[in-house]
Amino acid sequence: MIERYSRQVLFPPIGEAGQQRLGRSRVLLVGCGALGSVVAEILARAGVARLTLADRDYIDESNLQRQSLYTEDDCRQGLPKAVAAARHLTEINSGVELVPQVLDVNARSIESLVRNHDLIIDGTDNFETRYLLNDASLKWNLPWVYGACVGSYGLCLAFVPGLTPCLRCVLEQLPAPGSSPTCDTAGVIGPIVHLVASLETAEAMKILTGNLERLNRKIVTVDVWQNLISTLDLSRMERNGHCPACGQRQFEFLEGKFEGRGQFLCGRNAVQIWRESARAIDLRSIAERLARIGEVRCNEFLLRARVDEFEIALFRDGRGIVRGTEDLDEARRVYAKFIGN
Repeated sequence: MIERYSRQVLFPPIGEAGQQRLGRSRVLLVGCGALGSVVAEILARAGVARLTLADRDYIDESNLQRQSLYTEDDCRQGLPKAVAAARHLTEINSGVELVPQVLDVNARSIESLVRNHDLIIDGTDNFETRYLLNDASLKWNLPWVYGACVGSYGLCLAFVPGLTPCLRCVLEQLPAPGSSPTCDTAGVIGPIVHLVASLETAEAMKILTGNLERLNRKIVTVDVWQNLISTLDLSRMERNGHCPACGQRQFEFLEGKFEGRGQFLCGRNAVQIWRESARAIDLRSIAERLARIGEVRCNEFLLRARVDEFEIALFRDGRGIVRGTEDLDEARRVYAKFIGN
């Protein structure tokens, strides 16, 4: 076992003491898609003690271009990502305890997931879940690492309760639905996935090995196609006493206040999705993105789009009707996939 991690131990900031800390660490990874699958492999090879893999989705062919842990056989079997990831990671490092959790991470499930973990890593694709992770981090005093990418662009930032500002200090309001592009509307390329996942995992390893002084106190943004790397220094940013989350300790996302609600529409094979805090959204810009992948009609009041086997009707207040399913969780996935938050 010493030989297995010898090159990592030879790196002075980790050393034997850091490796021992890694070997006792318990990590919750939320999302096992593009970023999550790369993060999971790096952490498993690094020798963490336990890796909990939480994901609600299954593998399809379009995932294989960037989700490097999975295979064509996983796709043919239609395996849940968490299950397939655990199987492959066991073959990579049988000494790591892999705990697959096939579920939607939300206000009802998060507490049971974070219990008995040392760190949370973001592998999600939506801000609603990230704000939920931020609340959980603060309430249960767990550091977490945020990462995101779309197209050729990505970013990374680590949060440590009591040491750094929280996500809501940096970005106070949940972005309006459709205000940010998604991988399903703007695409994504493999190099940015691996780069952001590597940045996330580096921050995670600093935290897990006790090297908090080396934590990057900057938002790192990278565009591998435009050859741009930039940082925004947050080291002098004071924690905001007026911040609803870390300042006032109002955990609104843990309470489900902003969680997308749903209602089955009887006899219509459709589910209505809406949000507690609705704001007017830009239907035209969303229509332009969706037009690349499906049939779209749009006016100043309503957008209607047909993507895959679903029809989505989106209103100016962010309310949507997903036709083609009677399953609330599936409707929420479709909404998040094609509209966004």
